[in-house]
Amino acid sequence: MKKPNNHYALLLLAMSGSVLAQAPAPAAGAPAQPPQDTSMSYFVTSVGLGKGANLGGLAGADAHCKSLAEAAGVKGKTWHAYLSTTGAGGVNAKDRIGKGPWYNANGVLIARSVEHLHYSNVLVTKETSVTEKKGIVNGVGDTPNQHDMLTGSNADGTASPMNCNNWTSDSNTPMPQAMLGHLDRKGGGPMAESWNSAHASRGCSTELLQGSGGNGYFYCFATGE
Repeated sequence: MKKPNNHYALLLLAMSGSVLAQAPAPAAGAPAQPPQDTSMSYFVTSVGLGKGANLGGLAGADAHCKSLAEAAGVKGKTWHAYLSTTGAGGVNAKDRIGKGPWYNANGVLIARSVEHLHYSNVLVTKETSVTEKKGIVNGVGDTPNQHDMLTGSNADGTASPMNCNNWTSDSNTPMPQAMLGHLDRKGGGPMAESWNSAHASRGCSTELLQGSGGNGYFYCFATGE
């Protein structure tokens, strides 16, 4: 009987293994999906501007966001403060921040879209709403409590009439006021669990903001532009 050709058998085995190892070809015309950018596109300001709710208007607040982000090493992004204004040229905070998604300084998802951010979003918490330096802002139970965030907004991201004269007042009187959100979603007020519309401030000065549990901090978002 003729002996089997061992060289031929090994060649067939190698060929069959090569075929099995080949990955299926992508569908014709399917576009390659770029990797998701999870670098910082959302943060809470680690410091205020030192003038209570007088931020120099939206332009001053946006510039503060950019300055803090770039100092933290994130460059080349357009930053807008999550703040609403009223009157001529008034704007809703939700319309200033782009389309998302947004990630914090630790690469953790905050919201997939504007809709996700404003409706039943449980991703916004004290632990996820870190500063540009990855620090956690004091909340309920900490001393001092600094969880009040300036927003001037209703829960749906539209403008509230309370915005400390469109972020130009640091008056140490009961009026004007600013609508505030609770970063940790805890505390008092008619909507204590709201990250963007928990209650009104006691006024616009640093002292009055601190008196209700704040320090002139606000949210910053990269617009994607």
